[in-house]
Amino acid sequence: MDEAPVAVEADEARDAVVAALADALGDGLVASEVQPGVDAWVRVTADAWVAAGEALRDRCGMRYFNFLSAIDWQPSPYGRDMDAQVDGPEAREPEPREPGVTGGDTRFQLLARVHNPDTGIGVHVKADLVGDAPEVDSWIPVYPGADWHEREAWEMFGISFRGHPNQVHLYLPGAFEGNPLRKDYPLLARRIKPWPGIVDVELMPGDDSDDDADSSGGDAEGGDDE
Repeated sequence: MDEAPVAVEADEARDAVVAALADALGDGLVASEVQPGVDAWVRVTADAWVAAGEALRDRCGMRYFNFLSAIDWQPSPYGRDMDAQVDGPEAREPEPREPGVTGGDTRFQLLARVHNPDTGIGVHVKADLVGDAPEVDSWIPVYPGADWHEREAWEMFGISFRGHPNQVHLYLPGAFEGNPLRKDYPLLARRIKPWPGIVDVELMPGDDSDDDADSSGGDAEGGDDE
C-alpha cells in the first residue's frame, strides 16, 4: 500500500518576501530558502545588493535594520591550532568549507538582517563578494544604521563600501595593518597563550595552591629556628 504524500508546510508571509525580491531583482536573486515558521534567507549578487535593500524596505516593509557583517569562508590555514594547541597535529588540518544556508561561491560573503516590525518577519540577506580586496555599494542611503556596521566590516574583513562617507577605523589604531577577522590573519597572542579553559590557567589572586602553603609553612619554621 502506497504511503500518503507528506503535506508541505507553507509560510505565505515569508514566501511573499522572496517573491517580491524575485520580481524586483530578476537574476540578481541567486538563491533563497524559507523554513516555514522559522526564518527566511536570500542570496543576491553584489551588483544587486543595494537594490535588494531598497526592495526589502519599500516592497516588504522591512524598515528596521538589525545588523550587517561579513563572513570569511576560507578554511583557516592554521586549522584549530590557534584555539586548541593541545589537541595535537590533527587540530592543524584545514577545516572544510561549508557556506551555510543558500550557499556561497566566493571567499567573502556580506551578511545583513532586516525586519518588518509590523508583521514580525525578518530576512537574512547575503551576497558573494569577489576577490581578496572586495568592494560593494554602501547600504547607508537605504538604511543609515549600516554606517557603523560597514566601518567594522571594512576594518575587520577588508571590505570596502563605495559611497561610505567616513570609512575609518573603529577599534584599531589608524596605522594598523591587516584585518583581524580574516581567516589567514595570525593571532599571535593566541599562539603564545591559548584561550583560557583549553589548558590549565593561572590561579586567581588570593587562591593559593597547596604547594604555596607548604612553602610558606617551611619558611615560617625556618624563621622560628633562628
